[in-house]
Amino acid sequence: MKARKGRSMSRKLAAEFFGTFWLVLGGCGSAVLAAAFPQLGIGFVGVAFAFGLTVLTMAYAVGGISGGHFNPAISLGLAIADRFKWAELIPYWIVQVIGGFAGAAVLYVVASGAPNFIAGGFASNGYGALSPGHYNLLSCLVAEVVLTAAFLVIILGATSKAAPAGFAPIAIGLGLTLIHLISIPVTNTSVNPARSTAVALFAQTDAIGQLWLFWVAPLAGGAVGAFIWKLALTPGESPGRIGQGSQQQQ
Repeated sequence: MKARKGRSMSRKLAAEFFGTFWLVLGGCGSAVLAAAFPQLGIGFVGVAFAFGLTVLTMAYAVGGISGGHFNPAISLGLAIADRFKWAELIPYWIVQVIGGFAGAAVLYVVASGAPNFIAGGFASNGYGALSPGHYNLLSCLVAEVVLTAAFLVIILGATSKAAPAGFAPIAIGLGLTLIHLISIPVTNTSVNPARSTAVALFAQTDAIGQLWLFWVAPLAGGAVGAFIWKLALTPGESPGRIGQGSQQQQ
């Protein structure tokens, strides 16, 4: 029984690793490689859809194994909402950060093959001088908390028992797309500490010095979203569909 549980947990962690790897490679890769490509660049809209598509595709691909978090703030929010085991939180955080780093490393290897490559911001997040629109710290803090909270509510609602079965990844992916359409000019959109950490390690700016905000704000937002769901939207709801696939396979 212990060996079986161990194999189940290893599969969950592998799924979270690969999902976060794909999110960083696909989302940040679109920003670094394709956003401003001469004459054919995909721009902010393309980058926003790329992030949404990474979550949508991986939610369908491996969501049934791990629950499809790919984000420390989402894992925390789900634990607070009684949709995720607290004992699994730290292991999920570790593999999410490692998976994000692996995605950023692959992206760096690919991007550095271009002539006259300069990493620059490398799709990192920031406030003040490092904000695409030079928004101040307060603006960036509020944006990240509110949007992460909204994202958590979208996830909880789309995966609740009352929601139509099978459509959750679409709602979640489009929700993340909308979040990016709103906040790319503000913070370059984090709402995910693993994503922010991964690219900050390769950026040639002070992104590391500002990384604290992109842990504190998304984690706070995830907690706020969970409390909104529990106390205002569905008080007393029993654990819903998130993670059901993985629990059934144990």
